[in-house]
Amino acid sequence: MNTTPTLLPATDEELLVQRLIGRDEQALRELHDRYSRNLLAVIVRLVRDESLAQDVLQEGLLKVWLSIDRYDAARGRLFTWMVRVCCNQAIDAMRSPRHRFNSGTKSLEVGGAQRAQAPPSFNPEHIGLRELTLKLKPKQREVIDLLYFGGCTQVEAAEQLGIPLATVKTRARAALVVLAHMAR
Repeated sequence: MNTTPTLLPATDEELLVQRLIGRDEQALRELHDRYSRNLLAVIVRLVRDESLAQDVLQEGLLKVWLSIDRYDAARGRLFTWMVRVCCNQAIDAMRSPRHRFNSGTKSLEVGGAQRAQAPPSFNPEHIGLRELTLKLKPKQREVIDLLYFGGCTQVEAAEQLGIPLATVKTRARAALVVLAHMAR
């Protein structure tokens, strides 16, 4: 990407500055069209984040618009002044607590958080589920014990208990309803 700005001749630049001071919104559009791409390239090199750079550019251009009367052509070109304004904005953004917080966190996709099996050391009793099942009816509790604590399938639980599969399903469903009400 070419980062060398197409600078206006001094007289055109002075005219643009005068139009900006006069709050000519078309002049702001021209300023944006002419310089935003180059300013963005400078900001991206500083912040190393395209999304943050876009935000900084917008806030930087707003500061240029609001403080154009402070621009002094005797001290340098308009583009140079705008680079300084945008760089200061970028530094402020990177120092902000919000940026520090957001840069320390990663999205779930990037962070590697994925659905995984519980480790073998996981024990549901640690979360108090075993105590809650003690409040179930005995027949519901024995089904839940086999399904959730014993690791049996519904078919295996039906075989072990010597009852029909539909009865296992009914008792399991009834137990889950009771447990859900207890959790409220």
